[in-house]
Amino acid sequence: MPEDTIQTNVTIEDAGPSRKKLHIEIPAEAVSEKLSDSLDMIAVEAAIPGFRKGRAPRRLVEKRFGSAVRSEAKSQLVAAAFQQAVEQHELKVIGEPISDELADIEVEEGKPLIFDIEVEVMPEFELPPLEGLKIRKPIPEVTDEMVNGEIEKILINEGELEERDEPEPGDYLTGHGIMMAGDKEIHNIEGAVIQVPTKDREGKGMILGVLVEDFEKQLGLPKPGQTVTIRTKGPENHEIEDVRGADLVITFKVDRVDRIIPAALGDVVARFGLGSEEQLREMVRSRLNERALVEQKTVMRQQVAKHLLDTVELELPERLSAQQSARLLHRRRMELMYRGVDPQKIEEHIAELRASSSEAAARELKLFFILSKAADQLEIKVEEAEINGRIAQIAAERGERPEKLRQELIESRQVQQIYQQIREHKTLDAILAKAEIEEMSPEEFNKAMQEQAGS
Repeated sequence: MPEDTIQTNVTIEDAGPSRKKLHIEIPAEAVSEKLSDSLDMIAVEAAIPGFRKGRAPRRLVEKRFGSAVRSEAKSQLVAAAFQQAVEQHELKVIGEPISDELADIEVEEGKPLIFDIEVEVMPEFELPPLEGLKIRKPIPEVTDEMVNGEIEKILINEGELEERDEPEPGDYLTGHGIMMAGDKEIHNIEGAVIQVPTKDREGKGMILGVLVEDFEKQLGLPKPGQTVTIRTKGPENHEIEDVRGADLVITFKVDRVDRIIPAALGDVVARFGLGSEEQLREMVRSRLNERALVEQKTVMRQQVAKHLLDTVELELPERLSAQQSARLLHRRRMELMYRGVDPQKIEEHIAELRASSSEAAARELKLFFILSKAADQLEIKVEEAEINGRIAQIAAERGERPEKLRQELIESRQVQQIYQQIREHKTLDAILAKAEIEEMSPEEFNKAMQEQAGS
């Protein structure tokens, strides 16, 4: 049997919108041959006391290494059969395959290996024409008021924590948070941080990544040493399956209470190595101009995305899988990082997305599918230099070193999200390059978009 092929019997059936179920059977002969080949390879290298290397009786080698051989042979057979099925049936697989039964299946000599795998695939649909879209382009504007607001944020970010005996709205509580869904522990985090809701939050707050509507009421104003219990319903679009729709009980023991005391303007000027407040303002204005250009491009891309969502007909699952939700949350987090949103605000946005309606989450999934197909049609490529450049851009916006951010992205397995973001942006930009662009002031743009939303 050639190394790169394996004899299989495969049947494929629909498992819901954009999902396929593969029933794969590897004949007994192929299983036995794989087990024999694997055992032969082990026997050559096996070192068993009392025998020279490679000279131990086969039955002893099998007795000592049989379990490991069967496990490795199973992994290789499954991987080869799955990849072969994907290629032969031209499946456009997205994400990792899932099988609830595979872990419990054992391979045995003389018996076929039979298993089922479910995969998420690109759905079949037609793209609309991608040329000649009418797009509004707002002219970037950075006002003194925006500069003042950004400086206030810098003063807070550069400020110091002042420990308090009692919390007030806006203060931060650090402590030990535990999230339970029934009898199952979901999170157990030392050093978790929550913020006492401010008045503008209307009682809402976030704890351990979950948005709680009556958070202010349940939290109260606990002092260090006290424990509070928060009860809420798990969001339907959470990336952890056990959280979805579950009755969550979150305990939080407060270790300390802190208030951020903004830094003095003169101290920040000196800390940044600047000569005057005016130089700080110029630096901030330059940063805001760059961010305004990013926002300009973002709102233009959003118009393209809305057009595609409104014109493409595509059947979607009623409920996103945990894998789909996780991918969409990573996608949104990366987009907000690219736009220069504060890290705390990003986590608030993510919590809100988890709590959003299934319809809103399905639109995000639909856009992912549409842009993937459009990227293929437009032959969009992403180079390594573009990934490095995007990481450097995000790092500069966050005030971090690029190599530090890159390492964080690698550790959290989010570099693929950078690739996907660039690919989607280049796809949208390729469509914009063929669009009819109308420039207008921010006021005119906002008025036009409001009228469009109301029509």
